[in-house]
Amino acid sequence: MLTILGFAMIATFLVLIMTKKMSPIAALVLIPALFCVAVGQGAQLGDYVIEGVGNLAPTAAMLMFAIVYFGVMIDVGLFDPIVRGILKFCRADPMRIVVGTAVLAAIVSLDGDGSTTFMITVSAMYPLYKRLKMSLVVMTGVAATANGVMNTLPWGGPTARAATALKLDASEIFVPMIPALAMGLLAVFVLAYVLGLRERKRLGMLTLDEALVREPEQETVSTGGGSTRGGSTGTGGTGGEDRLRKDASASGGGTGTGADADPTADPADEADDDDFQGLDPNRSTLRPKLYWFNAGLTAALLTAMIMELMPIPVLFLLGAALALTVNFPHMPDQRARIAAHADNVLNVSGMVFAAAVFTGVLTGTGMVENMADWVVGAVPDAMGPHMAIVTGLLSLPLTYFMSNDGFYFGVLPVLAEAGAAHGVSPLEIARASLAGQALHMSSPLVPAVYVLVGMAKVEFGDHTRFTVKWAILTSLVVLAAGVLFGIM
Repeated sequence: MLTILGFAMIATFLVLIMTKKMSPIAALVLIPALFCVAVGQGAQLGDYVIEGVGNLAPTAAMLMFAIVYFGVMIDVGLFDPIVRGILKFCRADPMRIVVGTAVLAAIVSLDGDGSTTFMITVSAMYPLYKRLKMSLVVMTGVAATANGVMNTLPWGGPTARAATALKLDASEIFVPMIPALAMGLLAVFVLAYVLGLRERKRLGMLTLDEALVREPEQETVSTGGGSTRGGSTGTGGTGGEDRLRKDASASGGGTGTGADADPTADPADEADDDDFQGLDPNRSTLRPKLYWFNAGLTAALLTAMIMELMPIPVLFLLGAALALTVNFPHMPDQRARIAAHADNVLNVSGMVFAAAVFTGVLTGTGMVENMADWVVGAVPDAMGPHMAIVTGLLSLPLTYFMSNDGFYFGVLPVLAEAGAAHGVSPLEIARASLAGQALHMSSPLVPAVYVLVGMAKVEFGDHTRFTVKWAILTSLVVLAAGVLFGIM
């Protein structure tokens, strides 16, 4: 019964958010609460929620201060040279922009933290997508899938969990997997190229000047009835690559009006009421004299994260406090910067604590354990010699519907034991378990995905509908490459 109710709870949640019948926060709280009562454990709901909140509180703290930190770095101009470089490469060509998104997300993912990757990628690429009226779910989908492949780095989490759960060396798991993961990353770049060609076909290829300067009449047209902002300023003062701005553009039309437009052609993409200034070289928050200090601070912070010198929440807390103090020594300026990023902080931290209800009930009621046992028990004995492939296939749905901790510490040892009975080594099982990470990064249980969709102003349901199919395909490429290369 718990197995059926567990799957029913997840299905209900996904259907409601993808059909936009409920907001993700409401669905993450109310659906598990109702199912907790349905299984007869309503009296323990409070305990489950408190336990879930306790488990996710460090993540919420990390995200809160990471958003403030990287928000300040964006404000002071640390990433402006990156955006200028992308502008020169992209040249207002949708295909190049999508490929650039994949490359940037993959490079930044080397730090091993999804939230950091998404904040930097979205802050760099968002102005281009909005100005050219490209599909924002293309940006979120490509970034999430690229980060999912790179999430398998030894310091990214899944590899370390697999090594710990099966008492193996992380390098023995990861190093042989490099060719398969390289094929997965190549698949992401090919996907970005194809999606970029589709966007180019839908929107056409513009010169940079055409992208930056448009007729006011065109700016007033939106896909969902969005209103304009800036009026006559829409065509003034935009000459040059360093002037990519959003503040004079229409608030609607994140996806254009083409027949192939993706699901972001709804109010979530039209609500552009932040004053993102892109590469405005005259914004008052720029601190050019402190550029190398900020670059050094960021490099030191990422190095400390990779080396695990301190817990990540503590690093970002210290980094945010130091960045605010040095760049904005006056209290009114500090308050203004914190207020400027308060919406993102509230949305993301609220989503994380709401997800704590979902994970708390799923784990506390025993649903997740029963679901895992049922899935493992459903594997036919005849598949025993192929348990590595079975593990890779199971990693797709299980890491999507479960946390990485739940899968690697709860399910993987069972799969490894079943494989060992048929002569399949734990190393092969561990490597195969990494195949589903491209899909895992778009799971509703991954806090970083809410940073991605929140900053990109994309509905989580739209992101899910668009991304899941491509993430599954990428995961299958990794799995197939692993089998082909004899890694698993």
